[in-house]
Amino acid sequence: MEPSHDPIIEQYQLQAHPEGGYYREYFRAQQQVATPHGDRAAATSIWFYLPLGQKSHFHRLTSDEIWYWHHGGNAVLHCIAPDGTYTQHVIGAQPPATTYVCVLPAGTWFAAEPQNNGVLVSAMVAPGFVFEDFELASKPELLEQFPQHFDCIELFT
Repeated sequence: MEPSHDPIIEQYQLQAHPEGGYYREYFRAQQQVATPHGDRAAATSIWFYLPLGQKSHFHRLTSDEIWYWHHGGNAVLHCIAPDGTYTQHVIGAQPPATTYVCVLPAGTWFAAEPQNNGVLVSAMVAPGFVFEDFELASKPELLEQFPQHFDCIELFT
């Protein structure tokens, strides 16, 4: 199905995201908080949709992010902590998912892929998201830092 004719993209008026998938911000707190990177909204939330066959490439934020599953297949999140620890989380309603929510601490590299079907989540970032706090992974740099995760990095960069 062409992305422009995908009913989820149309219903939620989503646009392409640099990491992959589609998104639209629907909440930005008016309250501002001071961060080491400047003032930010206290929190922001987006709709984020990954059609089947697409993926969210490795990226990280300077803020915490929480994914909330809403609809579709499961989402598999691949996470590499700053110390190199790899974890995988499966959120959704179908086995083997065990939860509807996943917390992604600031500084964690993470990527995602839909399982079984496209997946619609919302993502809340606190302090709020700005693109200046977003870093898309460089394959060579990530492989140099975490060679033990070669296969996963190769797949999601």
